[in-house]
Amino acid sequence: MLEIAQPVNFAPMSTSTPSGLPFELLIGWRYTRAGRRTRRNGFISFISFISVAGIALGVAALIVVISVMNGFQKDVRDRMLNVIPHIQVFSVDGGPLTDWRGVARVVQRNPAVTGVAPFVSGQALLAQGNQLFGVLAWGIEPQEEDKVSAIATHMVAGSLAALKPGSFSVVLGNELAQRLGVGIGDQITMVVPSGSLTPAGMIPRLRTLRVVGVFNVGHYEYDSTLALLNMDDAAKLFLSGGPTGLRVQTRSIDDAPAVAQALQTTLPANLVAQPWTEQNRTWFEAVVIEKRMMFIILAMIVAVAAFNLVSTLVMTVTDKQSDIAILRTQGASPRSIMGIFIVQGAITGVIGVLSGVLLGCLIAFNIDPIVSFLEWVFHTQFLPRSVYLIHKMPSDPRASDILTITVVALVLSLLATLYPSWRASRVQPAVALRYE
Repeated sequence: MLEIAQPVNFAPMSTSTPSGLPFELLIGWRYTRAGRRTRRNGFISFISFISVAGIALGVAALIVVISVMNGFQKDVRDRMLNVIPHIQVFSVDGGPLTDWRGVARVVQRNPAVTGVAPFVSGQALLAQGNQLFGVLAWGIEPQEEDKVSAIATHMVAGSLAALKPGSFSVVLGNELAQRLGVGIGDQITMVVPSGSLTPAGMIPRLRTLRVVGVFNVGHYEYDSTLALLNMDDAAKLFLSGGPTGLRVQTRSIDDAPAVAQALQTTLPANLVAQPWTEQNRTWFEAVVIEKRMMFIILAMIVAVAAFNLVSTLVMTVTDKQSDIAILRTQGASPRSIMGIFIVQGAITGVIGVLSGVLLGCLIAFNIDPIVSFLEWVFHTQFLPRSVYLIHKMPSDPRASDILTITVVALVLSLLATLYPSWRASRVQPAVALRYE
């Protein structure tokens, strides 16, 4: 009798090797290395190198740009907080604090508070000759000012101690003093809008002030618009009847919102505790939005570089079709074939991402000497002091940002390997070996 031939069933290929590692990992690593050694795969190797270089440069650019933006934000914030307090306490209706000392005692009970000082705030005009500028006038207690600001450490002429009660003296920002063309000992006129009502209408009140100090905190907004007076003199000029608020300093600027929220529960209902993040909300929100948009734009560059892996793997799959067919005939499953090329693409992506992280950190942590060298080479100045009021390129690399960039780049690289790897798993052995 004729024996009916039974179909041959290939035994599934073992998923482990003598070393204990999955064979997909070993073959994927071998394909990654072979592309660099085989002459006929030179073009594929070149495309793979371009993919790695593109990912590395994209990741490095993203780290450097985000670090520089962090540096600018931190620099501006620190300069701003040299002047403004961490928290301001003021009345809802803008009136004076009738019992400011009692309010100050309530505020000081919070263990996170390190300093409290009263102040008077108002808008005014300063006139000198033909020059007339609008200013923000603050009445302060000179002896208490160092508890809530760093203006005293940024004096370029004179001192805050010269703001004696009844002397009607003033300390100006450096830019404002230059605009007015005044220095120590010069006199200027302050025009206060809250004047006297006469039959001819509202007449603003004028007062001659003597300049006793000049400060430079490095923040243009305050150096060009802020004038400091003694609190008693400011209260008389603005007819406030006393301090209009309290300036509060905390142990850490990051704790200010939480401390302000805690103070709000202990203060009278007519008082508001406003942290520094609320005082300049528009500026900080704009910086956050700008940083997010820059991250998205540069992440797209990384995505373009990562998806160059698609072309690399497609060419590799085309070149390795015979190898794929042999592995399939030996029992390798489509899933294993897909895993091999995912491993190859992932290794390429990891090399590119880690190279970019190292390059980006190297530049971000040494941005100032690099910029100084480029300025020396090209005989130019990237940050003119007359415009930016800073003398170096700020950089603040943060571990959270670097980790986020690394994870995003790795995910994009992994996604780029899926389609070519899936196509490799669909290769039919008979078709692939037909012309071999």
